[in-house]
Amino acid sequence: MDIELSPEDQAFREEVRDFLRQNLPHEVRAGAAATPSVFVEPDIGQAWNAVLNEKGWLGYQWPAEHGGTGWTPLRRYLFEKECAAAGAPNLTVLGLKLLAPVIWTFGTEAQKAQVLPRILSGEDYWCQGFSEPGAGSDLASLKTRAILQGDHYVVTGSKIWTTHAHHANRMFTLVRTNTEVKKQAGISFLLIDLASPGVSVRPILTNAGDHEVNQVFLEDVKVPAGNLVGAEGEGWTIAKFLLENERGGSCHAPKLAYDLDQIEAAAREESDGRGGALCDDVDWRRRVAGARLSVNALDMIELRIVSEIARGRKPGPQTSLTKLLASNLRQEIDLLAVDLYGPAGLQLETTRPLYGDNAPPGIHSKAAQVASARYLNSRAWTIFGGTNEVQSTIIAKSVLGL
Repeated sequence: MDIELSPEDQAFREEVRDFLRQNLPHEVRAGAAATPSVFVEPDIGQAWNAVLNEKGWLGYQWPAEHGGTGWTPLRRYLFEKECAAAGAPNLTVLGLKLLAPVIWTFGTEAQKAQVLPRILSGEDYWCQGFSEPGAGSDLASLKTRAILQGDHYVVTGSKIWTTHAHHANRMFTLVRTNTEVKKQAGISFLLIDLASPGVSVRPILTNAGDHEVNQVFLEDVKVPAGNLVGAEGEGWTIAKFLLENERGGSCHAPKLAYDLDQIEAAAREESDGRGGALCDDVDWRRRVAGARLSVNALDMIELRIVSEIARGRKPGPQTSLTKLLASNLRQEIDLLAVDLYGPAGLQLETTRPLYGDNAPPGIHSKAAQVASARYLNSRAWTIFGGTNEVQSTIIAKSVLGL
């Protein structure tokens, strides 16, 4: 694997750096730094999306024929790395990185023309309706029913842990259209307008105090038959395609490295309780060094996947490996942040947002105020997108051949 950059790619990297210096708003960067949850709030995320869309870079993972940049896998990686290093917020992943590839791969021409431009413009904000009570890791057991009646489906059921459903106006979801076949074969992929009669959203507050997830109830919701993506019964195939993108659609190491950099910098200003700085404490340095080595190793794995994709190969089960490693590292680094600030890192302010003019004052520093909430929120990393146990099973079967 050759990781040397060509002169053209070096020039591209400098172009991205220069753009970020000039166009990443301070309030957006500050808002991202003060957001404990995985998903930034729409006022931050959509503002940054709009800046990138105006530049033509929002669809940086999209093919050019569908309104994207058409960048090579390496340039997509460089863009993500520079955005992370600049402290830019995570992009709105659900529509941009998960639904969009499904639409251009499985959707009709009408669906491509309707859905894709409205993701880029921000007119549609999507959420994902997969998990249900009793059907999380065992997704094939979902029970939400969609019965075709003339030119529309009637959908009844509920979805849970639905991220940002309270902000979204659209939901892509898995429904059961056939109960007489093997459970995977009876699942279909449907697009639902959340303004439809019969849709209601109930908030779920996390232990961190965040309102990030919800339960969505669907009571005899009428959905046009034209909102079916792919064929009936093809939902399981589409879901596996989507989840592979969710687990491997972005590189995790650059963001983890940025957060570790912030922790290391802050440790130079924090006392070790013995008259010195925490950054000089041997045990602390050992923990940070271990995390740094793991992040660097993850970075090499992700670069190898980028290299494979550049050769035209699919990312495959390797994405389960990166998801597993990144989830554990996310939690390890967030625990470092809590320990860094001592008692001040234990504060748990439940008011949201923690940025902007009306944000509550923190104890010691803004980073200390966010630390515990972020740590609690990151407990979900080893659950969403497939639990650690699910990822380990995929690795054991598909990679190790066990």
